[in-house]
Amino acid sequence: MIKKITQTLYHIYFGIGIAAMGILTASMIFSVIARYLFSLSWKQLTEFNVTTFAFTTFWGMGLCILNNEHVIIDIFYDKVPPHLKRWLTIFNYIVVLIVDIIFTIYAYKYTMMAGIQISQGMEISMKYMYGIMPVSGVICAICIIYKIVECIQAPDEFFAAKNIVLTNQVSEKTGGSK
Repeated sequence: MIKKITQTLYHIYFGIGIAAMGILTASMIFSVIARYLFSLSWKQLTEFNVTTFAFTTFWGMGLCILNNEHVIIDIFYDKVPPHLKRWLTIFNYIVVLIVDIIFTIYAYKYTMMAGIQISQGMEISMKYMYGIMPVSGVICAICIIYKIVECIQAPDEFFAAKNIVLTNQVSEKTGGSK
C-alpha cells in the first residue's frame, strides 16, 4: 500500500516537471518564432519563460535525488565494501539534507523580503516567482529523507558496485593486452 502511494506521488511529481518542461518548450518556440519571423516580443512572455525555466530547475532537485542523478565520484565509492557503503551513503544524504535545509531557510527569507515587489513583466508579486525555491527545498528534503530510509532498509546487495569499468576483463577475454 505504501509503495503504491509513493509511486503515485512520484508520478505526480514527475508529471508536473514534464508538464512544466512542455510548457516551457512550447512557449520558447512560440517566442522565438514571433520574434524572428514577425518582430513581435512581449515582456510578459519573456518573464514567464524565465520563471518557468527557474521552476523546472528547482523542481528537478528532488527528482535528481530520487533517481540518483546527483554528482558522485564513484571511482572511490565503488571500492568501498557494500556494508560500509550504506553508512557512507547515509552520511552523504545527511550532508545534502543539511545543505538543503540551509538553502530552504535562506530561500524562504529571500522570498519574504523580495516578494513584496511587483514583477515588471507579468505584474504579479515576486513571491510567486521566488516561492518555488523554498517549496522545492521542502520537497527535496522529503526526497532526501525518503532516500535515507531506503538506505537504512536496503540489503547489502543494494550497495554493490554499479559502475565498474570492465576494460581489463574485456581485453583478457579477447586476448588483448592490458
